[in-house]
Parts: sequence; structure tokens; C-alpha cells
Amino acid sequence: MVNGNGILIYNITGTPATIGTSSFPISFGGKNCTINVSVQDIVQTNPTSGYGPNITDIDGNSYKTVYIGKQQWMADNLNVSKFNDGTAIIQISDNYQWPQNITGAWCYYNNSDSLGEIYGKLYNWYAISLTTNGNKNLCPTGWHIPTDTEWSTLVDFLGGETVAGGKMKEAGYNHWISPNTNATNTSLFNGLPGGERLSYNNINGHVGECNFIGLTGYWWTSTEYNKTLANMRNLNNSDSNANSGGFGNKSTGFSVRCIKD
Repeated sequence: MVNGNGILIYNITGTPATIGTSSFPISFGGKNCTINVSVQDIVQTNPTSGYGPNITDIDGNSYKTVYIGKQQWMADNLNVSKFNDGTAIIQISDNYQWPQNITGAWCYYNNSDSLGEIYGKLYNWYAISLTTNGNKNLCPTGWHIPTDTEWSTLVDFLGGETVAGGKMKEAGYNHWISPNTNATNTSLFNGLPGGERLSYNNINGHVGECNFIGLTGYWWTSTEYNKTLANMRNLNNSDSNANSGGFGNKSTGFSVRCIKD
């Protein structure tokens, strides 16, 4: 038996499944011990400006991104006309054809290109759903349509439904109609009131018309509620809420934001 002094080096590899403490049993020379290693969660460090790097879609459109908590969101509404594999998404401008369509489609509010430059495109949910769009991704590579749960994570981080909306809305009245209650945009989400395109007859018998620009911003989630409805989120000019629990008919046109994988 040889006695002496020295340094014994163990290499521990792998990724812990949870935060907290990871324990590693060590055995050497008939002696046993346990080494405890603290495992901390990864904290995303925001740039000084609050924004992350811009991203580009397959059409060449550039979008600001923002870190909010441990998530990274697009800080602009999506304005792409193709899935990220290059497949074109149909544009529908006819009010009567819009609600009858059950495949992925987009439009501009009131078919206005100039409004599209500000608010992005409105998409039906068939363009969102992987099961109806042929397993295609509407977002840039490495990004996806947020689930309802991912929206909840964002809202909870910003203080909950009754206050998060104010932190998410663009401040001022360039796009929002007064009163734009408690709008501070401290999250840099830059929520805009892009309105919607109807998927059904309203009380005046109108079909497929656009409504609520300046008053409300609607965004799809990727979460399906039932055969005809899917979860959506909205911000309003008259309060500071970030509303959940709402559902949109799948043929309705709403705005879209993407979140990093």
C-alpha cells in the first residue's frame, strides 16, 4: 500500500433535470462520500435596451425581439406571406370568401397595404395549427406560435391579468384610441390595436368585415379549444387588462406574435 498526497479529479458530465442540489456518490480506495453540487436556473440577461437581436422572416421582414422574464418574444406583429419552408399562404380579400375558407389564409385590415405595414397581417387559425396547415411553421426558424400557457407565463411575469395589459400596450395615441388606459409599454412588447376580421355574420348581417382597429389588439394562441374555436388573447384601449379565457372562431383573422423555441 502506497501512502502520499495528491489531487484526485473527477469529471461530472450531463445536464441536471431540475434546479436545486444534485448529489454524486464517489468511491475511491474503499472510501465513500457524496458530493453535493448546487444547480441554479439559467437567468436570461436582457440587453441594456431591453431588446434582443432582430430576426428576419422568409419574406425578408425584420422584427424587433424583446426579453420578458425567461421568454423572448417578437416585439412586432407577424407580417409574413409564406410558411418558413417557402410555401405560400393564400391571401383572401373578399369579405364573403373569408369566413367560408377552412385552410390557412391571411389578409390586411380592410385590405390596406399601408395598415399592414403598421399592424402586420391578420391570420385565421388554420394558418396557425400544425394539424391544419400540413405541419408547417408560420414563424421564422427557431420560433413558434405561443401556446395559451406561454401567454399566461408572460402575463403572470408582468403582474397578472389586471395590470399586464398596460405594460404591454404601446403608449400614447399614435395607434390606440383614447383613453388607452394605463398604457406604459414598460415590457417593450409594443402591443398594437390591429383589430380583427370577422368570421361570421354580425348583428347587421355583415360577413367577413374588419372591426376594432385602434380599440383592441387580438392575438392567436396555438391552443385549440374545440372543433370551431381556439384560444386567443386581447388588449383593449379602455383598461389595463391582458385578457385570457377568450376564444375565437378559427376563421377569424387575428394578429400573431412568435416566441423563441
